[in-house]
Parts: sequence; C-alpha cells; structure tokens
Amino acid sequence: MPRKMLIKNGLVVTLDGPRGDGEKLAILLEGPRIVAIDREIEAGDAEIVDASNMLVMPGFVDTHRHTWQTMLRGLASDWSLAQYAKGAHATFKHLYTPSDIYLGNLLGRIEALSSGITTMLDWSHGISSPEHADAAAQGLIDAPGRSVFGYSAHFGFPNNTPIDEDLRRLRETVFSRNDGLVTLALGLRGPQYTSIERTEADVRLARDLDLNVTVHGGSAGWGKNRPVGRMFERGLLDRRTTVVHCNTIGDDEIAMMGDCGCTASVSPFVEIQMGFGWPATGRLLARGIRPSLSIDTCTAVCGDMFRTMNTALIAQRGLDNEEKGSAPDQQGLDLRCRDVVEFATIEGARACGLDRRIGTLEVGKEADLIFLKMDDPTVFPVNYPLGMVAISGHPGLVDSVMVAGQFVKRGGHLIGVDLPRLQALGVDSRERLIARAKAQHDADLALALDGRWHPPTADYTAAAVTGRNTVSGRD
Repeated sequence: MPRKMLIKNGLVVTLDGPRGDGEKLAILLEGPRIVAIDREIEAGDAEIVDASNMLVMPGFVDTHRHTWQTMLRGLASDWSLAQYAKGAHATFKHLYTPSDIYLGNLLGRIEALSSGITTMLDWSHGISSPEHADAAAQGLIDAPGRSVFGYSAHFGFPNNTPIDEDLRRLRETVFSRNDGLVTLALGLRGPQYTSIERTEADVRLARDLDLNVTVHGGSAGWGKNRPVGRMFERGLLDRRTTVVHCNTIGDDEIAMMGDCGCTASVSPFVEIQMGFGWPATGRLLARGIRPSLSIDTCTAVCGDMFRTMNTALIAQRGLDNEEKGSAPDQQGLDLRCRDVVEFATIEGARACGLDRRIGTLEVGKEADLIFLKMDDPTVFPVNYPLGMVAISGHPGLVDSVMVAGQFVKRGGHLIGVDLPRLQALGVDSRERLIARAKAQHDADLALALDGRWHPPTADYTAAAVTGRNTVSGRD
C-alpha cells in the first residue's frame, strides 16, 4: 500500500483558481499524489504532518539555470554580460572535467531545492564530451529534486557542431522515459549563437526525439538579429518552445510566440544587472503570454526564487508607474503578487511541460510542496499570504520541502544529503579550476575570484558574436 500522509493545521495556497490564496485546509497524500484537499479530512491510518504556523504551497519552478557554474558563484557580481562570456565561458568552461560538472550540477540543484525550488530546468551548455553530458545528468539524478536536463552544445562562436549522436544516445539510454523525476529537453543554441541552418536541424531533431525546446532569444545586443522571427519563418516555433529572456526581440516577435503557443522564461535579476534590457514581463503579458521565472546564473545573482519574484514585480511596476505618471492619480497596480507567484509555480510547470503533474495543489497532481515559516520575525504577522511570498519572502522561511510526496528537507534540514562532504569536494573542484586557468599559456595574470578580476570583452561584443555566428550563411 502507498504511504499516506495527512498535512494539517497549515495555511494553504493551492493556486488552483476558485480558492487557495490562503485558508486553513488539510491535504491528504497517498504515495506521490494528492488525493484530497478539504477543510477537514479523516484518515486514521495516515502519518500526521503538523503544519501549524506554516504556509503550505506549490514548490517553485526555475525554468532556466546554468547549474554547472555553481563553483564560480559570485564571480560575475560586478561584470557585464560580455565580461561574463569572456570569464565564465572562454576562461573556465573548457577546463571543466566531468567530475567538476557533476559537482556543479549536484551542489547547484541542492542549493535550489533547499530554497524551495522543487523543479529546475538545467540549461546545460558546459558540455564538451559525452562524458561531460553523462556527469551533468547524473548530478541532477543524484539530487533529490525534480529536474529537466536541458542538453546543449558547448558554447563557442561560431558554433555549428552537430549534436545528433549524443542527444539520441541520451534519449535512448538515460532518458528513455518521460515520467521520471529527471527528464530531458534540448537547450537550443538558436539564431543568437549559431546559424539558422543548424538551428533548424536541431529543432527537427528535438521533434523527432519528442523533446521540448528552450532557446535564448533577445539577450541584449546578441538578441537583436531577430532570433524569434527567423525561427518563425521556418516553422520552428510551437507550444513546446520556451524563449528565454525576450528583452530585445521585437513586439512582432512576441506576437509570433503567442500565435505559436510558445512559453517564455524571464530572468529579471540577471537581465537588469547585466544590461540585457528591461525584463519583458509586461510586453509578454500584453500579448497574452504569462511568463515563467528563472535565475540564469549564480555567477552573477542569487539563486533563490523569492528575490527573483520580487525583482520581476518591482521592475514591471516601476515601468508601469513611469508610464502612468502621477502616483496619486493611479487607481491601482496592474501586476499583482499572485501573478508573480503563479509565474514562479504553475507557469514554470507549463514551460517545462509538467503542468498536468505539478504547479498547483490539486487532487490528482503530484505533491511538490514547500512549507514556509509564518512565525519568523521577518514576516510576522502574515496578513496577506501571497504578499508575504512575493514581497517579504526569503530562503530562511523554507522549513520543509516535499517532492513527489517525499520530504527532501524537513525541519530546516536536508534529508539524505551529506552536505559537508559535498561542499569539501566542491571546494577542491573550485581550486583545481583556478589552478588550471592560471596555468594556461595565455592566462590573465589578474585572474582571481574575489572581485578584483575584470576580463576584457573585445571578442564578445554584439557585433562580433553576430558576425561570427552568421559566417556560414544567413537564411
């Protein structure tokens, strides 16, 4: 018989529509699934989970994170986008061994899980061999969370290397099924980073393998070569396509996304910090696309969804307020706290193709839940639960996390994770990466991870990248 658990005494946010912005409800689980939600539930044979002083809600979904970069955390805190490309990619990426990418993915996934991100799409562009791909995938599998492995080719400019053989291998072996906790998608290089011919070949491959596609589009100056429009012209957009960022694509390209049923991923913190352009949240909403949210890279920004929601909310409200003019004359705010909480949950699930399984608390869905402390002094008293989550929330509130009906964090402690051992291995990995970088024949003598190093950017200007990517011919 499947294990039964009855969650009682908590304030519940279901996000299922007619109710659930915060009311006292009980939730009955049987195995991985929710089998009942009601004010009172009798289940004498169930394990009782007392959620007193807790807000119980769906786990967060991060739809775009370069998890392999975990060991470079904070490196790009003062860097532009071009410096990030030079520093994280050109300087360090080719130095990663399979062991390094495994540890980066495992520790990065554990970090996200601990802060309430129950599902994460790992946009894995640090892969330089089949061994690296296997190690990256295994890092996600060994973490106790739900993940999507967004396989992508090793980034470089130009980058037209075929990926058919390795992607097929992964699909036929490690990811032969779609119902596991870790599934496969294609991290498409796309017209920003490769030719349109290679883009088309890769999309056709993904469709043949029954995989979702996630692609950068509109990343600062790199995204001004109409990446979405060029894909649209070749019939390469559909409901299984997620466009990441969207800052500098045209309004007509956003309309194309809407017409094709595409989803979007907005990474507001990194987009503002690195100069991508203002987050496209409002422009997407205006055309009927409710975006998901993402972190992007912990080299530059924090890795939790609370500050990501808050940044998305405040950035768009600032843009809206500036357009409206005088504050005393405004009748209210357009973007609400509930909106960004939905972006961080059900819209993320939708972008990952998992909205029938997770993203809201509903009977029949799998139990991916987080328990947030409402008696923490930083949020007490909680009057408006969704406001607490979107405005005042932080990782310190995450008491417990459940994935598919199993606790992976409880009472503030991760379950089944030897964190001190993994962190020691992570430090060793970081030190080896630094040593390798300094040993290169063309090493930058100023290289350091403590904020003193600011890489040159000449090779990563928008003009240089776009020019190199289109040398093989435009459509």
